[in-house]
Amino acid sequence: MFKFVPIFAALVILTVGIEPAFAQSDAVKRGQYIFTASGCAGCHTDTKGKQPFLAGGHALKTPFGTYYGPNITRDKTHGIGNWSDEDFIRALREGKAPDGSHYFPVFPYTSFTKMTDQDMKDLKAYLFSVPPSDKPNIPHDIDFPFNIRLTMIGWKLLFFDEGVFTPDPDKDKTWNRGAYLAEAMVHCGECHTPRNILGVTKSDMAYAGNKDGPKGDLAPNITPDEETGIGKWSHKAIVEVLQIGILPDGDFVGGTMTEVTENMGKLTEGDLKAIASYFKALPAIRNKVTGK
Repeated sequence: MFKFVPIFAALVILTVGIEPAFAQSDAVKRGQYIFTASGCAGCHTDTKGKQPFLAGGHALKTPFGTYYGPNITRDKTHGIGNWSDEDFIRALREGKAPDGSHYFPVFPYTSFTKMTDQDMKDLKAYLFSVPPSDKPNIPHDIDFPFNIRLTMIGWKLLFFDEGVFTPDPDKDKTWNRGAYLAEAMVHCGECHTPRNILGVTKSDMAYAGNKDGPKGDLAPNITPDEETGIGKWSHKAIVEVLQIGILPDGDFVGGTMTEVTENMGKLTEGDLKAIASYFKALPAIRNKVTGK
């Protein structure tokens, strides 16, 4: 079965259009939409043994070692209960903790940096509405020298582009909406773009597939190449994959994409169509992703 891995989602506001279903003042509901679309629970909830929601502990194995998602409940000792709005924005925008230490880019701030301040604040509002958990965080089990946070200073200087998503004036509203959804919120390229030995995504191969996807799954080519990507898929077919997990050949998605479609099915039709438009307009890259 063709296994499709995490790709799309999010809520576009401000410069790329606000969803009318959510009032500006309804921060928690807006934040929940952003949270669901971004798949935050997948990394921050350890479903084994029925662990508390968002209390951390989920293991993510990478070529550099195993990282464990932290507790992001409002617990003030083990979670983010003491964080201000500025602390939260700094974490997503700059990849820095409140104490100034640097996060490892397994936390995809390299994509989240493109989110608007308002989206970040709404996301925080939702997280602070979730019951707190006093579950301690699990230390990462990663190899030297990748376990040294100070190395992130040089890594960021070389490879990290900080800043909010800027709409392309030469593209229409739908394309810009889809670009924001795909690039800023759900970090599609983090899974579907191959990386070099330093863990940096290869910009010339954006979305062209990655044999080292999350949990060992292949992340397929999602550029519109007709032979190795999704070039033969219609806009409707892309929406159906995201919405109900059914592929154009009638099969269903597998692997970690199953969880993604559970979240994507809660997005508005407009968001899903915008995502489809964005991916159909990408440059086609011929790249067949095969097993190891």
